[in-house]
Amino acid sequence: MAKLFEPFTIREVEFKNRIVMSPMCMYSSHNENGMVEDWHKIHYATRAVGQVGLIIVEATAVQPQGRISAQDLGIWSDEHIEGLAETVRLMKQHGAKTGIQLAHAGRKATVDGDISAPSAIAFDDHHKTPVEMTVGDIQETIQAFKQGAIRAKQAGFDVIELHGAHGYLINEFLSPLTNQRTDAYGGSAENRYHLLREIIDEVRTVWQGPLFVRISAYDYTDGGMTAESYIEMAQWMKEQSVDLIDVSSGAVVPAKIDVFPGYQVPFSETIKAGADIATGAVGLITTGIQAEEILKNGRADMVLLARELLRDPYWAYTAAKELRVEIPAPQQYARGWMF
Repeated sequence: MAKLFEPFTIREVEFKNRIVMSPMCMYSSHNENGMVEDWHKIHYATRAVGQVGLIIVEATAVQPQGRISAQDLGIWSDEHIEGLAETVRLMKQHGAKTGIQLAHAGRKATVDGDISAPSAIAFDDHHKTPVEMTVGDIQETIQAFKQGAIRAKQAGFDVIELHGAHGYLINEFLSPLTNQRTDAYGGSAENRYHLLREIIDEVRTVWQGPLFVRISAYDYTDGGMTAESYIEMAQWMKEQSVDLIDVSSGAVVPAKIDVFPGYQVPFSETIKAGADIATGAVGLITTGIQAEEILKNGRADMVLLARELLRDPYWAYTAAKELRVEIPAPQQYARGWMF
């Protein structure tokens, strides 16, 4: 059996394979109140039919001012639970495990009104200058993540991922390029980790299931974070019972990135070996052979696909053919010729 199609278990949750749909914003809450629309239900359920083992729903804002855009999903209100629960039900009936990425956009939010960040530094000339968060603001946001976790549990998700990557709020606290605070939340690596530490602790009081954290392991800028400097933080995450680190990179500051197939996989490999923690690899992974190499060589424990699953919702079948593996198909397809 190809490793890509071997089951993988975390905290008694068994994923039928190592294929993960990476969270990708759909910008489809057209009423701007963060509600699930028909598009979300169809979009995510289709990938479940396509035999993706774990589907992580897009960055879902824990506070209204923390949305990347006004069309993002929200989880800041109990009113969001019903739509999310229906989306979960549709995915699970096809055998997929379900995850949700809890997020706050920080200084990269593009909603109306004030936006907040660890320091009052704009991302670029096209973004607003954020308001530096007070300690009270920080504590309110930590509680918002906790409440988001409670609602995620009520909606029936199997996995929670905390979005600590791509230049959004948690990432802004972690990187010295964006965190110039002089209080307990800035300065040393331990202080810059303080926000994430408190979020994990609070989430773990209400969530006993698999917990992932997505990080940007390399800032592509002098003085920024590298995969090697993230090892210490990854060790802290492991001590706090984080189960897997989803290793991406970039986007905390504007930077030129040399993008090529598998360009982020070495970051996953570094974190996995250095912190002895499970990792997910991302970044232009497009073929079954490529995914199998990553897993067989111990460079990651799960493989996350983004754009490739937009192009081909049935990528798992494509990969299975490539690796000469037979995988089950929905009974509706069983009598057909397609697979």
